[in-house]
Amino acid sequence: MKYLLLLIAALLTLPAHAYSGKELREDCQAAEEAYAKQGRLDPYQSPRGARCIGYVEGFADGYAVSDFLAESVGIRLNAFCLPAGRDLSYRLVRAVLSHLERQPPNPESSTATLVAAALAKTFPCTEPLEPRK
Repeated sequence: MKYLLLLIAALLTLPAHAYSGKELREDCQAAEEAYAKQGRLDPYQSPRGARCIGYVEGFADGYAVSDFLAESVGIRLNAFCLPAGRDLSYRLVRAVLSHLERQPPNPESSTATLVAAALAKTFPCTEPLEPRK
């Protein structure tokens, strides 16, 4: 019984983030290496790279849905504006890696916060949030 309680206590003290910043960095570095070697990412050749792209693109898609829903009630989020282009996946990877290279390691920081900050700094919206009078 004592061991069961110790095991439960140990599991409860683990970080709540399922995907750490360290894992994100390593996965995005794998994606960047794949792009450098092949000019594209083959998920079968680089599963870690595919996980980075899946996470970052999923984050961006989730933001787009939130922005759309907010706009339907008259609110603009305007946190970042992604450009159109065929190389957007690679640019997302570079944005995240560039941001992570400038940040000191912080195991407490959430991966979503890291990606949001990276995209906001790399792809700022040029249109002002409120119209000028």
